[in-house]
Amino acid sequence: MFEFIQLEQLLAIDKYKTLSKAAEELLISQPALSRSMQRLEEELQVTLFTRQKNKITFNENGKLALEYARKIVNSSLEMKEHLQAFDKSNHTISIGSCAPAPIWNLTPEVSILFPDMKIQSDMKSLDELVDGLINNKYQIIITTDEMNLPDIISRKYCEEHLYISLPPAHPLAGHKSLTLNDLNGQSILILSKIGFWYDICKAKMPDSLFLVQEELSALDELRKSSALPSFATDLTNKSSSHDNRILIPLTDPEVNVTFYINYNKSYKKQFESIIYTSIDSK
Repeated sequence: MFEFIQLEQLLAIDKYKTLSKAAEELLISQPALSRSMQRLEEELQVTLFTRQKNKITFNENGKLALEYARKIVNSSLEMKEHLQAFDKSNHTISIGSCAPAPIWNLTPEVSILFPDMKIQSDMKSLDELVDGLINNKYQIIITTDEMNLPDIISRKYCEEHLYISLPPAHPLAGHKSLTLNDLNGQSILILSKIGFWYDICKAKMPDSLFLVQEELSALDELRKSSALPSFATDLTNKSSSHDNRILIPLTDPEVNVTFYINYNKSYKKQFESIIYTSIDSK
């Protein structure tokens, strides 16, 4: 029976057009590759090449063999990917969210409930989250709206409210509340990778300059030394420094949100404890 590696070698010859180049890419000698192809022909009991001096080309048998080789190699790659994904799903809980703070809260809770599982998380758009949940890329997603889809359980998880962080001398620091429109035109310190929050702020504050910081530590240092406004939320205040600053709530409905945790009904027994643990702990 021929070997799988011989099919890969066959495809390499087709790709690189010469035995010498294919052998170089396969990290074997040209004579070794030539002998391997001869053994393949013997096993198949047909010739696959037209051989001329310093030249080898596929004959009709070889062209047909290439079609089968591609199918077999592609199928093996697909099998590997599916098996790895299946194994990963049995050992990994993937969480997708539209904002960072709910992930920060949920990840340690899930880790405690499932100590033998790897917890993986990222932020995506709503469409990507829903698609990922339906296709089992994510076992849990966090959204700002309750989902009404067949076979999906959607429950309230927590709330998050946006604030503006101002130094006491800022002209707006005396207000009890503000809106994003009140801040439009201001230069704002903002953290990168904040999910849907950034889209809302950009849409509601088109005249503002957003000074994006990649690291929370860098943002905290700028808050201490700068007179520029920055954003905060009631879920992130504990992890950020707002010393000597005034936190003023923003009243826009879009920035006072309820997050929902969503998962397939097939995971009800595994995940319903997450919901009640999370809500009770908030």
